[in-house]
Amino acid sequence: MDFKLLKILDKCKPLFQRMDIDYEVMRRILYIKLLLDGRRVPTVFGNNKKGKDADDKNMFLRSLWIYLLMGLILLPFVMMKNNYLFQMSIVFGIVMFLVMTSLISDFSSVLLDIRDRSIIGSRPVGRKTLSMAKSIHILYYMLALTAALVGPALVASLFFQGPVFFLLFIVSLILVNIFCIVLTTLVYFLVLRFFDGEKLKDIINYIQIILSLVVMVGYQLIGRMFRIVDLKIDFKPGWWQYLIPPIWFSAPFQMLKKSEINNYFIIFSAMTVIIPLVSLIIYIRLMPLFEKNLQKLGNNNGNRVKRKRKSEGLLVKLLCHNKEEKIFYSFSMKMMKNERSFKLKVYPTIGFSLIFPFLFLFQSLQGSGIKELTQGKTYLFIYFCGIMLPTLLMMTRYSESYKASWIYKALPIGNLKSVYQGTIKAFIIRIFLPVYAIEAAVFGVLYGTRIIPDLFAVLLNLLIFSILCFLLLDKKLPFSIAFNTTQQTNSGMGIALIFLLVVQVGLHFIATLFAYGVFIYLCISVIILIILWETAFAVSHS
Repeated sequence: MDFKLLKILDKCKPLFQRMDIDYEVMRRILYIKLLLDGRRVPTVFGNNKKGKDADDKNMFLRSLWIYLLMGLILLPFVMMKNNYLFQMSIVFGIVMFLVMTSLISDFSSVLLDIRDRSIIGSRPVGRKTLSMAKSIHILYYMLALTAALVGPALVASLFFQGPVFFLLFIVSLILVNIFCIVLTTLVYFLVLRFFDGEKLKDIINYIQIILSLVVMVGYQLIGRMFRIVDLKIDFKPGWWQYLIPPIWFSAPFQMLKKSEINNYFIIFSAMTVIIPLVSLIIYIRLMPLFEKNLQKLGNNNGNRVKRKRKSEGLLVKLLCHNKEEKIFYSFSMKMMKNERSFKLKVYPTIGFSLIFPFLFLFQSLQGSGIKELTQGKTYLFIYFCGIMLPTLLMMTRYSESYKASWIYKALPIGNLKSVYQGTIKAFIIRIFLPVYAIEAAVFGVLYGTRIIPDLFAVLLNLLIFSILCFLLLDKKLPFSIAFNTTQQTNSGMGIALIFLLVVQVGLHFIATLFAYGVFIYLCISVIILIILWETAFAVSHS
């Protein structure tokens, strides 16, 4: 079995040899990596791997049709001939958002993989060769993802905009991919340079949240650079636009198709080429040092024995009412806190949960000022921090140490109620409450003390929503499934759960229309929460 990528690289063999890279060894490493990729399931792919030959097929490449469908949204922007700076900024904003989120969610484990140096590094393989193999491996998948995402738009650009536009589009997309990969790697490098061991792993997870938020907020800022006046798009230049990469890549198209040449567009166009290429050179120079510092990920000699705080012990006693529940609460807290693969998958999703309410708020600001906004009931957008709760709850079933789940069968557990209750309580304390506390604090500052009863009502309703998600989703033992396994789920379940959240928002809104309605709603929510908590987790041992 051979791969098309390797056949293409064979034609570039002299170029790699001039770069002092052992091409035959690099080719063999890439072959093994591509072969093993068939076992990895991307985040966006939601079906089981079934069939005798499922393991022989590359699940990422098979999932590209999903990106192809998402890419259809780009067609109108590529076909328009009005303002290329505006329409191509939207295109590159969407592309960068999806590429960066895919890189963070699916390829951070590849970027931060230390097994190559421990397994291959012990052989007579040069660092340049190993680093180039890793870089080509990641770039190959990023280009494949981009090709699927932008494929329909590329074809449309050839027919509607001409061959020169088409070629410029391809070059820009290659530069966008280089920029995204190098930016992510360089951020990780800076973290690796100054930190060590377990602390480093935590910081990398926090960096992933920041990257997710920056990419998402940056995408929203693109629309803020333009003003629609009498159906005409008006661009107002400003210094801060130099910090928004999508506009760099869109400037050459405006110059090409509209012949608008000014200092802003010239600088933007120069940045399109210079910044990705300079960052690539820096990346290549720093790659050996990056690989060396990457070994810190395997250094667990830090303070592994952490003192158990008295407050944590008190919290366990207050929250858990029997011995089994206390055991599984403590167990789940440690798994969520210490397992890097779990955090690698969950933390970016937490970032999205944090930003969703503010995106809705941000959209509402378009038609009114902050003062008008805070006088209304748009604080109910805070409910949408719970939109990712089903996904986060489902993640509590996954673990890299899933083989140890035999302990559930070995322990004398007749009813799994304590197991699930302990896990859900740990999930609420460790993941949900910190997110909600941040949201509530910001909304409290914006809207004032008048919404405090509403914030308590939202908290209770989101707790109810969490329990309802548990009831409606498949029941799996906590941390008992491998990360590279996906479960068959009802395709309409996600929509049903979102609809349920919208219903809660509607009921809360109705309650605000009556005197003391929110307080009555609070009391009803408390009763429902108590009933659900006592009945929802009674799952018998199967």
